[in-house]
Amino acid sequence: MSHEVKLHPAQTHILRELLFHPSAGYGTLQKPTGLTSDHFNFHISRLVELDFVDKVSRGKYRLSPTGKEYANRLDTDDNTIERQPKVAVLLGIERQNSQGKKEYLFQERLKNPWYGFWGIPSGKIRWGETIPEAAARELYEETRLTADISYAGIYHEHTLLDDATLPQEDKIFFVMHCRHPKGKLMKEFEGGRNAWFTAQEAKKLKPRFMSFDLELDILLGKHDFIEQQHRYQSDVF
Repeated sequence: MSHEVKLHPAQTHILRELLFHPSAGYGTLQKPTGLTSDHFNFHISRLVELDFVDKVSRGKYRLSPTGKEYANRLDTDDNTIERQPKVAVLLGIERQNSQGKKEYLFQERLKNPWYGFWGIPSGKIRWGETIPEAAARELYEETRLTADISYAGIYHEHTLLDDATLPQEDKIFFVMHCRHPKGKLMKEFEGGRNAWFTAQEAKKLKPRFMSFDLELDILLGKHDFIEQQHRYQSDVF
């Protein structure tokens, strides 16, 4: 069962209170919610049903393991779930062409956001995956290739739109070097197309992400960690 659910504010008040107690009684939990007994009974029963709260004994409750993980992400000042950066892999897929030149696989994104932008193939890390597992899975899903995969570095980016002061996107990428690719390349798919270019050829592609050169620098061994902020106009997002 997925626990990425939207809880009623009264339910997050209950979870917040239990965050600071090994267990707590009915009255302790009801007070911060300001609810009548009937309404409180509904919400505490709902948390038990969702497996966020365990009933220890009559009128006494504690957080379940699922509830502890969820409540630990609460901003205890405003009682909301804290937003966290997206975590993904960037796939630096490298080969030598017939002239002996080093080429990388680049991808034109044909879905929103960033429709039409060129960049290095990427994909989200799924819950419970190791980073190499995520890289191997995304490599096959995006290209139908397999490769020898190793860590190259980390790239962290804040993307801002127009004159905004807060990021539109906050992304942490594990940059993975994919050498000796094998298989038949999937050139086109729903949402994008793939093509081989040398680093110099790729720098002529337009439009491309502002992070383009920085990501290449990590793959080329010039850096192992880069943190940057980039600002775009909202009409290209």
